[in-house]
Amino acid sequence: MTSPSRVNATRGVGAALAIGLCVAAGQFAQAIEVMEGMPPVVDPTNLYSETAAGRMSPAVAGAVPRIYVPSLGSDQVYVIDPDKFQVVDRFPVGREPHHIVPSWDLKTLWVANTGRRGAEGSLTPIDPKTARPGPAIRVADPYNLYFLPNGRSAIAVAERLRRLDFRDPQEMAMQQSLATPQCPGVNHADFSIDGKYAIFTCEFGGGGLIKVDMVNRKVVDRLSLSRGGMPQDIRIAPDGKVFYVADMMADGVFVVDGDAFKEIGFIPTGIGSHGLYPSRDGTKLYATYRGVGDPHGRRSGPGGVSVIDFATRAVVVNWPIPGGGSPDMGNVSADGKLLWLSGRYHSVVYAIDTTTGAVTIIPVGREPHGLTVWPQPGRYSLGHTGNMR
Repeated sequence: MTSPSRVNATRGVGAALAIGLCVAAGQFAQAIEVMEGMPPVVDPTNLYSETAAGRMSPAVAGAVPRIYVPSLGSDQVYVIDPDKFQVVDRFPVGREPHHIVPSWDLKTLWVANTGRRGAEGSLTPIDPKTARPGPAIRVADPYNLYFLPNGRSAIAVAERLRRLDFRDPQEMAMQQSLATPQCPGVNHADFSIDGKYAIFTCEFGGGGLIKVDMVNRKVVDRLSLSRGGMPQDIRIAPDGKVFYVADMMADGVFVVDGDAFKEIGFIPTGIGSHGLYPSRDGTKLYATYRGVGDPHGRRSGPGGVSVIDFATRAVVVNWPIPGGGSPDMGNVSADGKLLWLSGRYHSVVYAIDTTTGAVTIIPVGREPHGLTVWPQPGRYSLGHTGNMR
């Protein structure tokens, strides 16, 4: 695998040139001062500018277009050909695979296998050029996986153990562990526009958020949400000013000022709000709702997707899943035309047309969870199922 520092230096030159050209053209008044070693923010008004359709990194050249689906109930990964809309492969991984995570340097896809108790767990690497797995690495309780914006550490989210484990981004050896006792069920995360802090959701214990200083690697604050109880995915707005937080018990999305770390709004969606994915043009946020108000799959109503307009912070359309459904985690296709989502309690994957909302359903193994679409546009990955920048 390519070293993060070498990849960072190469990409940094191109990004720095791009930002220089933009400033010279009078588009921006000021560049963002980012975490040391992090690639520059090319467009401060849209931090997703480099994840637009067609902006593929040379690092993903040769990657086979596939949808990788972790089946929590069968300890396998199902592989879908997105052109054929059918499963073309499957292979065993570790126990309880939850998410499939692109590495910071885009060279590897990591299957996060939590194990079934305590400090069990492993990470299974997938080579995107062959779409096949390699030998697993033992890692304690990796429910989710993120990467520092400068690529120098992976962050294994040890949900059961209530801690964040900073690890070598390639070999996964432990660098440092940060206890998060104030965050039961530490879960999903996203990073500030400058990369200097991240906000993590706390799924259990009444819910809430913690703010983590990523420069000094310490928890600096905790926030309770007004009507929340089980926050799930979190995603930053294109201009970096607010974070959107899906809450499965509140049946909607909270709006949080990240710098001030306070709740400033709420957007009702469907029952069991869960996953959040920006459109390729950076104008919309796809918010999934599972139709389930608890983590055990007890039905409360139909599942679907609410499309939120970033500019107005309002839902512009809802796309119901035929027959109810339970859309969970996933991502947008490289061209932005399809939203791929796992159907957590229906043993299926949904491919949703982002123009019409039409749904194609593909059977997979039991309890599919954090699927990823690969390859995706972007310079580097911050983790999860492809938080690309």
